[in-house]
Amino acid sequence: MSAIEKFGFFQRFLAPPTPSPDTPGGAGSIRRGRNLFESSGCALCHTPTLTTGASTVAALQNQQVNLFSDILLHNMGPGLADNILEGSAQGDEFRTSPLWGLGQRIFFLHDGRTTDLLVAIRAHKSAGNRQFGPSEANAVIDTFNKLNENKKQDLLNFLRSL
Repeated sequence: MSAIEKFGFFQRFLAPPTPSPDTPGGAGSIRRGRNLFESSGCALCHTPTLTTGASTVAALQNQQVNLFSDILLHNMGPGLADNILEGSAQGDEFRTSPLWGLGQRIFFLHDGRTTDLLVAIRAHKSAGNRQFGPSEANAVIDTFNKLNENKKQDLLNFLRSL
């Protein structure tokens, strides 16, 4: 078996990241944050759980995956646009990034432009311009911004627990 095939098997059977039940902020904060994640609309694109489809490998078939992504393309507006065309994706369209393992990341967004999770969340809001329409996430970010500081912290704690 070649090194490439071995690497493929390694990737295919690598366990998903394990979220922390209580860090940061404690179990109660993480639980409240998850509820806010869903009720504020974040879960509309960052879908908490998907199910795998048919597979030639029984262990991978019909499995629940806590990816926190719908794996779809979304218009994110000029604020996140990079003008890179990939396949059918236009310069302001991005596939929803999986959030699993987010608590272990140092850089955020598709281009790693920030180390601040709050900045990354707020960067999802973007009015349209002559080249690109508005971000699909505008209403969700408006809802997030209206949360009081304790609720925002709970949501951030939830994300960092992933």
